[in-house]
Amino acid sequence: MKNEIEKIQYKEWLSSIKTKIKSAQIKASIAVNEEMLELYWIIGKDIAEKHLDTQYGTNFFENLSKDLKSDFPDTVGFSSTNLKYMKRFYLFYKEIRHQLGDEFENVIFTIPWRHHVEIFTRSKTVEEALFFIGKTKDNGWSRAMLINMMDTKLYETRGNTVNNFALTLPKTDSECAKEILKDEYKFDFLTLKENYEEKDLHTALEKNLISFLLELGSGFAFVGTHVPFVVNGDEYECDLLFYHLKLHRYIVVELKVVKFEPEFVSKLNFYCSAVNNLIKDETDKDSIGLLICKEKNDVVAQWTVERTSEPIGISTYNLQNVLPSEKEIEEKLSD
Repeated sequence: MKNEIEKIQYKEWLSSIKTKIKSAQIKASIAVNEEMLELYWIIGKDIAEKHLDTQYGTNFFENLSKDLKSDFPDTVGFSSTNLKYMKRFYLFYKEIRHQLGDEFENVIFTIPWRHHVEIFTRSKTVEEALFFIGKTKDNGWSRAMLINMMDTKLYETRGNTVNNFALTLPKTDSECAKEILKDEYKFDFLTLKENYEEKDLHTALEKNLISFLLELGSGFAFVGTHVPFVVNGDEYECDLLFYHLKLHRYIVVELKVVKFEPEFVSKLNFYCSAVNNLIKDETDKDSIGLLICKEKNDVVAQWTVERTSEPIGISTYNLQNVLPSEKEIEEKLSD
């Protein structure tokens, strides 16, 4: 008797889901993604709150998948795996639905489903997930780009760069600048010999410019390398120059293959001033300096930039692929 009642309840629920699917399918094509996510949310909510997977046994998702595919053979997205994701989708975000209120749909239902799967299966917290949803929406990230940004630990390192932005930039620009710069840049795409020099690192980054731009993050446009400045007859050059499309500011990048020293900032400060006077036009805002060192003492770095007039950020880089020198190779072969 109990089994019969459960079968009836299941059929009734299945019938209601089929009705919702048909309703979602006839919505205007411009809202297809939003309607689909709303549908996935409803299915996930029903499965979770009614404990359907527990009630109907271990084969519930496989059976539900077959039933839905039978009635909707031309509709993708009803695999057993995807149905499980729908439940996780609901459980992951259910606590913030009431907090966001009417804004929930504008926030959650604006990016593609496969992006969502990557986000809620990889994120440790809802806050991290919302961060990547916002980034995907604002920057139009492809799924491959989203995965790359999550792999580079963008969320963990955002805003951690030693900087003086709060002292030198308007609040909105200060927050944005903190967000776009990382505390540590991962140069895993490079392979250098041990005891490499600055010119070696510079050359390697030039040859791998696309990977370098991806590591910097969205919004960076490459301007030039070894950019020259002539100031009253004296010649200087900065290592790398970028332009950030969101900040509307030039980003002057200096590379150091040694530990941070306070005097490094003085030169970078001068380069920022040179860009402001010689390159930027009236539509651009003042430039930002980014010093990337092999390592740094955060206290020393922070004390240094606090007394600096130009907006400066100080980061480090991580280079895992370092080859032994020819001498070391010869010694090992001899041994």
